[in-house]
Amino acid sequence: MPEYEIVIGLETHIQLNTETKIFCACKADSWEEEPNTNICPVCSGLPGVLPVPNAAVAEKAVLLAQAMNAEVQTDSYFDRKNYFYPDLPKGYQITQYDQPIATGGYLDLPMGDYTRRVEIEKLHIEEDAGKTKKEGNRRFIDFNRCGVPLIEMVTGPNLRSADEAAEYLIRLRQLLRWLNISEANMEKAHLRADANVSIRLKGEDKLNTKTEIKNVNSIEAVRTAIQKEAKRQIKEVEDGNDIKPWTLDWDEDTEMLSKMRSKETEADYRHFKEPDLLKVHVDQAWQDRILKDFPELPLARRQRFVDEYQLPAYDADILTNERSLSDYFEQAVKAYDGDVKRVSNWMINDIQRMLNESGKMAGELKLKPEYLAEIIQLVDSKKVNNPTGKSLLDKVESTGKSPQEIVEAEGLGQVSDTGAIREIAQAIVDENPDQVEKYLGGKDGLIGWFVGQVMQKSQGKANPNMAREILLEIFSEK
Repeated sequence: MPEYEIVIGLETHIQLNTETKIFCACKADSWEEEPNTNICPVCSGLPGVLPVPNAAVAEKAVLLAQAMNAEVQTDSYFDRKNYFYPDLPKGYQITQYDQPIATGGYLDLPMGDYTRRVEIEKLHIEEDAGKTKKEGNRRFIDFNRCGVPLIEMVTGPNLRSADEAAEYLIRLRQLLRWLNISEANMEKAHLRADANVSIRLKGEDKLNTKTEIKNVNSIEAVRTAIQKEAKRQIKEVEDGNDIKPWTLDWDEDTEMLSKMRSKETEADYRHFKEPDLLKVHVDQAWQDRILKDFPELPLARRQRFVDEYQLPAYDADILTNERSLSDYFEQAVKAYDGDVKRVSNWMINDIQRMLNESGKMAGELKLKPEYLAEIIQLVDSKKVNNPTGKSLLDKVESTGKSPQEIVEAEGLGQVSDTGAIREIAQAIVDENPDQVEKYLGGKDGLIGWFVGQVMQKSQGKANPNMAREILLEIFSEK
């Protein structure tokens, strides 16, 4: 049986998190607005109005271009892309065609034992269209999204599996949030991805007829849709049929693909220069101001955490998943000045839990990085035991007080006085003769129960290791 290779290119539309739309003063993010309430004569396409470009759109495009190793063009131009859909009120979309804001570029994807370089064929800014909602045999049009600023970015046919396509979207989403360009939430259409899929015999270089998958609203759905379409194409070819250049619709509920229409070509859109807008002029001085505080990027920081801190790749991946968490970690490491892996463990196991429960970003916590370092130091020095240290996280977060303040105010210091712990342990042994008999009869695991009783009676203050040793001494005397 012949072995086939999947060839995939992704077209992504990235909704920018500017305050206003690209050519008017309407609010950019209208996800929760009532239909057709966040519109004006400009974005609803009324005759006689003129668009005014939003400078923040160009600035965010420059940031993304820098991150994608693309070359920012000093002069770029807007074009009209002509097509007729009910949710496009002007009958054309303002976009960029042959002279976009950036050209070239690539993103290197770490795929375990290899790296896949994904080239960028197009990176341009444009306005979004409206939204069509189907209810039975009726269609409703919402123009709120008209004029929302987008970056369209198209990859080359460089991806070779559904897993690589999913990884590309994961890394792109991470990058967009890291640079504060977009919320990149696919469920809210902040990040939309269309997949161009074709197959060929393994070892061939030619590009065969492709199909385009649309209306996919999650990364896992992109992965599944590509796998299903590749499987369909292989069956078609093996049955002796040709692949048709279809545009396919993905149904989230049934997880099925269906034909929407024959795929358009660029010629169908009859692009021409937008007469109502001047060129976008990004001179070197403006570009320098935009990139003045350009950050270390997530994949570079991930590698640095492995090299500089000797962290496992697993830890480095989690700690660089989000910029605020990554910055928090580095600040805590600096304040702790000890074993970096110790800080990593507390971050991954405890700070992540707090963030998940609260819905906050790491930088929004009252538990500052230096407070986390202080808690770890208190545990290290045995001034508090580990359970008390864990409880301090939530107490600091709820009060904003320092760990030391709380320890002193609540008397949480660890009890390491052997006499005091022995007294508690002896009382528990005397009060539980049945459990003692079972332990002495060979149920060694009960020592954990006895330690737990000591901790409970000491209100969590006893040194658990010392409590265990004292209990073992008491039992050895029986």
